Amino acid sequence: MTRINGFLGRRQLLQIAGSSILMSIGGTIVSQATAIAEQKFETISPDAALARLLDGNKRFIQQKSQHPHQSQTRLKEVAQAQHPFATILSCADSRVSGEILFDQGIGDLFDIRIAGNIITPEALGSIEYAAVNLNCPLVMVLGHERCGAVTAAVKGEPLPGQMSAFVKGIKPAITDIKGFSEEAVEKAVVQNVKYQVHKMQSNSQLLSQLVDASKLKIVGGRYDLDTGEVIII
Repeated sequence: MTRINGFLGRRQLLQIAGSSILMSIGGTIVSQATAIAEQKFETISPDAALARLLDGNKRFIQQKSQHPHQSQTRLKEVAQAQHPFATILSCADSRVSGEILFDQGIGDLFDIRIAGNIITPEALGSIEYAAVNLNCPLVMVLGHERCGAVTAAVKGEPLPGQMSAFVKGIKPAITDIKGFSEEAVEKAVVQNVKYQVHKMQSNSQLLSQLVDASKLKIVGGRYDLDTGEVIII
């Protein structure tokens, strides 16, 4: 940088001043964009979140899906911050896609998918993150009929590789189920969802405190592959 008699030249001063102004304006624009994004998301109650979720499922099964929050505008809104209104712990089954069956869009759902919709330390930590850091007011453990993971657990046959890991996570939920049948699998699906809900609450003081404070609701659901309907169980 050129100095004249130990001082900065006029051109250099103008360049520095201009750069400072641009940086200031740029920072202001980013801050305003973030603030606008934050303002677009209203905090809703756990009951309102559940109603919103089920309303979306109703639209889906009636073939009246609105496909909300899937535009370029929405992309810009959630680029700076996310504010999902529901966390869904669902099976990894390709037929159980939360955004579709609940008719939601980008940034609406905090998705955690794993075979058998089981609670693992990683899944639980993710749920806690959404509840504590993102103020997500609802958690749903979503099972589904004819679940392959639950079927494997009911059959009790050896599985190759690491597939036995998800069976191990389901087994405690179905200790009373003897023999294999379609009815046994469907009963196991429901029992597994209820077990995972209980396990979640029993193993997380953070979530339990939020539930006690009425800031969080934890529910179980069963998805019907034939009709598309989600029923709270």
